[in-house]
Amino acid sequence: MEKYRDIGGNSGISAYEIGDDFIIVCFAKGGVYLYDYFTTGSYHVNNMVRLARMGNGLNGYINLNAKYTYARKIA
Repeated sequence: MEKYRDIGGNSGISAYEIGDDFIIVCFAKGGVYLYDYFTTGSYHVNNMVRLARMGNGLNGYINLNAKYTYARKIA
């Protein structure tokens, strides 16, 4: 997993991993979740990938748009 840069310094995300059609997000307070094209939708996954690479806004985006649309909880 790649460490989330957290430009704002206040994110609830600590790391992420990007695949061809998914993103795995590791939350700082626990929980690792898989978001994929099939369950979450390509639009949201692509936005999450963009925000993860920027290091800003991913936690807020998930809370507003994809909080309960994860494909599965990994840990």
